[in-house]
Amino acid sequence: MITLEQTIAAIRPGDPQAAAEARAHQDRLTKPRGALGVLEEVAVRLAGAAGVSPPPVPVPAALAIFAADHGVHAQGVSPWPQEVTQQMVGNFLTGGAVANAFAAQVGATVRVVDVGVAADLPPAPGLTISKVAYGTADLSQGPAMTPQQAVAALEAGIAVARELVEQGARCLITGDMGIANTTASAALIAAFTGRDAAEATGRGTGVDDETLTRKVGIVRQALLVNGLDGGAGAVPALETLAAVGGLEHAAIAGFILGGAALRVPVVLDGVIAGSAALAAAALAPAAVDHCVAGHRSAEPGHSLALAHLGLRPLVELELRLGEGTGGLLAHPLVCAAARVMHEVATFDSAGVSEKEA
Repeated sequence: MITLEQTIAAIRPGDPQAAAEARAHQDRLTKPRGALGVLEEVAVRLAGAAGVSPPPVPVPAALAIFAADHGVHAQGVSPWPQEVTQQMVGNFLTGGAVANAFAAQVGATVRVVDVGVAADLPPAPGLTISKVAYGTADLSQGPAMTPQQAVAALEAGIAVARELVEQGARCLITGDMGIANTTASAALIAAFTGRDAAEATGRGTGVDDETLTRKVGIVRQALLVNGLDGGAGAVPALETLAAVGGLEHAAIAGFILGGAALRVPVVLDGVIAGSAALAAAALAPAAVDHCVAGHRSAEPGHSLALAHLGLRPLVELELRLGEGTGGLLAHPLVCAAARVMHEVATFDSAGVSEKEA
């Protein structure tokens, strides 16, 4: 098994020469310079990540949905019962979720990974059991995980990334399932960015004003009791992740690190992925060079995370579902950005006159 330490050591920044070649190639294509807007930057990012221009078209794609439960659910931060996590895992496995429909649309495979569901799940096709614990402890009362549990979940995510790539995936898409996981996400975002809990906390699955106020208070309390109220970077990354993260957050962070180590692009979904990416970036800053932000969630904390990571989302549809849905919707755009580099003629090859100086 490849360890967290080995994975981090294998991660390299995007190749500046490949990125420069991609940018120069974009300027020679039969279109006005910059006419494809953000897609041109995506192509350059993909080239830098792969270390070659033109970059490989990122197909096929594989979605990994990491599922886990949260002790903070006991604080009334979500109107949904905790059993929904387990029930939705079953829904993913039978193909009945929105993520399944979107995955079918883009031709992505779906892997569901149990890293911390608060129940024993029966074996099933498409399910990987990598259970570290039966949910986390209540982050508002102390650390959600031990450092050892956080490392185990990180390494579970690394293992899934490596397995999917070995099976042929050329693009990884993050997915999640865990009732109350937006509370942990808000705490992670506040801790890693240094922003106030009220700025980082949103309505999640659609809580009312009273529950939102309680949720903000719980996030603030979690930061205080875990010593994370001293500003961004005051506590080491692994300790921060263990203190207020979820098992699925840690596994997604490992999934990102695993993809980065293999130079395979990782398309991030929403606020859960964004908060996990903050942890991954704190552990290995160069990992961000291998990420593409699929969309901007309706959760306010997601914008904070993306700004901190320096990533621009491709889709903005006010989504707040999770599961990998936003990442799946963005995947065709990522593919289009790369395909242009392979299939569009240059001015010279097409015999088209360039704009006069």
